[in-house]
Amino acid sequence: MMGTRATSIVSSVYAVLIFGFIFLPVIVLVLFSFQDGRLPVPPFNGFSLQWYEAIFADRKLMSALLHSFMVATFSSVIACLLGFLAAYALARFKLPGSAWQRGLLIAPMTVSYLIIALGLLTVLNVLGIGLSLWTVGIGHVVINLPLCFAIIYSSMGDHHINIERAARDLGASDMKVMILVTAPMLLPSILASFFLSMTFSWDEFIIAFLLSRFDVTLPVEIWSLLRSGLNPKTNAIGSLVFLVSVTVLVVLELFLFGRTKKS
Repeated sequence: MMGTRATSIVSSVYAVLIFGFIFLPVIVLVLFSFQDGRLPVPPFNGFSLQWYEAIFADRKLMSALLHSFMVATFSSVIACLLGFLAAYALARFKLPGSAWQRGLLIAPMTVSYLIIALGLLTVLNVLGIGLSLWTVGIGHVVINLPLCFAIIYSSMGDHHINIERAARDLGASDMKVMILVTAPMLLPSILASFFLSMTFSWDEFIIAFLLSRFDVTLPVEIWSLLRSGLNPKTNAIGSLVFLVSVTVLVVLELFLFGRTKKS
């Protein structure tokens, strides 16, 4: 009994420390976004919404926020589409050198973002393509495609094959099977890869910094704000993004993944 109780206490303390280590920076970020003062540092001087008003009044910050949303959405859609097509082809057809192809698709996950950004920058310069949000989106497709492929490919189990064969026996073409049967069965994995891609694209800085010019994303704009010192607006915009991310996660868990588990 004493050993079991001690184990339970140690496990509880360990869990508290782990969650505290993970969420303490977020709590501090949110807390000092309401700081009634010029600097987001202790002591807490009182509750104020002035920094939230400031970020909504800052056109450059709102423009960067919109740019990040556009780039993240565009790159995630393309990465998920290409990842799904690649996963379907390599899982359902016997292609020459399929093992090598899987390795090549996953390889960018092991390469530094800095190396990828410099390589893309060189290629774009050789091709004479100007830097813009489009080039940032291309870069984010490159880094998110391996992730989408890995998630979707790992979900394509053999138990799906019988359902696909049944659809073909009923007269469905390969295209209809892929769109109307396989894709709906893999919808949780596709959505998981999509939102993970959006998260990585939203937070990514190096590629966005090197492949953009005048129109920048939110991380680049925050970096420019921090160059002049600590700024409470960065806490406010970070808290706002965190709130949106948590809301999307909760909605997905309640209305999509919850239903998938029940079914």
